Amino acid sequence: MRKHGFSFFRPARWRKYTSVLRSDLAATYSRDLHKWLLIAPIIGVVTGLLITGIAVIILDKLWPAVLNYYLLHHWAIVPSLLVALAATGLIMQYLTPDPNEHSTEEIIRSYHEHQGDINMRPFFAKLLAAVTTVGFGGSAALEGPSIYGGGALGSWLWARLRRFRLEPRDRRIMLISGAAAGMAAVFRAPLTGLVFALEMPYKDDLAHEALLPSLIASVFSYVTLISFLGSATLFDFKGEGRFTGRDLVFSAILGALCGLLMMGFDLAYRHFRTAMVKAALPHWSKLALGGLVTGICGLLFVSRFSDQLIPIGPNYEAVNLLLTQHHSSGELVMFAAFKLLATLFTLGCGGVSAMFVPLFLSGGCLGTAFAQSLIHSPSLALYAAVGMAAFIASGYKTPLTAVVFVAEATGGHAYIIPVLIGAAVAYAISGEASVSGDQRLHEGVKIHELQHIPVEEIMQTPVVSVDASNNLQEFSSLVAASHRHHSYPVFDQGKLVGTVSIWALASVNREDWPATQVGGVTQQDVERIAPDCDVQEALRILVGPREQHIILVVSPRAELLGVVTKTDILSALDARSSKIHHVP
Repeated sequence: MRKHGFSFFRPARWRKYTSVLRSDLAATYSRDLHKWLLIAPIIGVVTGLLITGIAVIILDKLWPAVLNYYLLHHWAIVPSLLVALAATGLIMQYLTPDPNEHSTEEIIRSYHEHQGDINMRPFFAKLLAAVTTVGFGGSAALEGPSIYGGGALGSWLWARLRRFRLEPRDRRIMLISGAAAGMAAVFRAPLTGLVFALEMPYKDDLAHEALLPSLIASVFSYVTLISFLGSATLFDFKGEGRFTGRDLVFSAILGALCGLLMMGFDLAYRHFRTAMVKAALPHWSKLALGGLVTGICGLLFVSRFSDQLIPIGPNYEAVNLLLTQHHSSGELVMFAAFKLLATLFTLGCGGVSAMFVPLFLSGGCLGTAFAQSLIHSPSLALYAAVGMAAFIASGYKTPLTAVVFVAEATGGHAYIIPVLIGAAVAYAISGEASVSGDQRLHEGVKIHELQHIPVEEIMQTPVVSVDASNNLQEFSSLVAASHRHHSYPVFDQGKLVGTVSIWALASVNREDWPATQVGGVTQQDVERIAPDCDVQEALRILVGPREQHIILVVSPRAELLGVVTKTDILSALDARSSKIHHVP
């Protein structure tokens, strides 16, 4: 009598279940995500330490002393800024290979054009130039050096962590993850860092592949910074958190007005920046001009208004003053106008940083003035939040970042709905205008754009094929070893019968290869399509449940004309994307 107990533990059945388990685990970890559990925290901690140092130098040591001196000695604003920005120009001109490549723009350009590779030789020179730009009153803030510093460190770490099975494409992911970590730390807002870094390269898309590592790096960078500087929100936002249907309508109107204003500013900035890059002048002289005009903006404002506001420098203190104290609508509008003008000349002439806070601050001023003077609403904080988000969304083409940033950095979570409405309207109204000249529309064309392209335009010809009478030893040595394809068409006495894949070799013991014919392992139920079939249908077949690796393109008389693979479709997408991106 046979015993059936413990049949689960029989070797044959155990091998069967372990094989299934290995297959499931391989599918579960097919993207090798677990490597980021070690690499992303390293990026986050290193970036957090760097940004902590930058924040202490500029925000705790340098700028408070400079600001106090400017407020007591107005006459010193113009010459000090002229000298400081001229020094920035000298640093960039003589210590960097390209004085016009830095900050957020360099990260975006590297992501799109250099596979995430950043030249680290001028790293410290660019950070020093950011300190002289921001710390002495240039109209910019810390997000520029933070995004650049984090992104550059992520790129640099890729070369030093290759032992962790990193691939070339991972360098772009680490670049974006570092940028996210920098943004998260400088604003003490990890979700903002994550979303901004993913939105930053594109005007209407996300860097999806960097999601998990950017999330982890942002959290670790944030934790590193608050370990030294505390976890309080960066800006002191006070509001009741209530809104009505009327507020939602006016939020949309304010978003539209901000979108129009930012569209004009975006276009003016891009034209001015292009003109300054092309100007046949030494780089330091361009920045001396920028420092002169920026200083004049600051001097004119403080000469007219006697409180602590001044539209130059990182202006973190100005955000809190505007959010917590009453100011006339005239002063708010003038502050926003001078702030935007100062930003135009600081960064347009080559200053080393970015304009996230200047836009945020200007939008808050105009939102508050809108509420005070045009609609007479008591909810000033609500409209300040909407204006902030609308300016960021339309200036950087980052609507999600705008909403998340207002919620995280100011603590104004209660205004999410009106802020979202204002940001969405501003983003739509401003069109494709952006302060960044290196943002792109998307990674590639949409799949549906290939709907009317026949496969005969992208199929591979001529085709490497195999005869069914060949044995597997001949197939391995004469065909598979010489060509890098996964599957090959099989002919039997001149008739197309199916395909054979290199994985078929693994299904037969090696010692049996000489005695096993290709015809015996041929897959015969392979999809065959006509040459006028569109590419979208071919892609549907390739990614279908049968996991077919190759499609045979045949004539009405069953003659093989070519083959189509996923690689062919991706190449077609890339070619069409390149055409779009290089249209004059």
